[in-house]
Amino acid sequence: MENIITVFVKEESGELTPIQVPTDMGLSLMEVLKGSGYPIEARCGGMALCATCHVEVLNDPGLREPQDAELDMLDTVPNLTDHSRLSCQIRPENAFDGLVVKILGDH
Repeated sequence: MENIITVFVKEESGELTPIQVPTDMGLSLMEVLKGSGYPIEARCGGMALCATCHVEVLNDPGLREPQDAELDMLDTVPNLTDHSRLSCQIRPENAFDGLVVKILGDH
């Protein structure tokens, strides 16, 4: 079974940038985005306490529903969308191949 998926980041220009993401290393999407050079602050270190890794999921690859801690933090962001998630709470899986996100941060 393949342990690499492609996640796309929708840039400000509208262009989709592909990122190769390992699914067998236990990384969060936040760690992958940060490691790919995106301006993710991750002030809380991935504990769902700061919303600086806020993303909008632009397609539905079957992500698990957000837990209460994530929902509570998302309620504090001014640019909340119906598809907002904290990237620190998303663990890439093979089924998420083709996931498209837009980075929103905490602004």
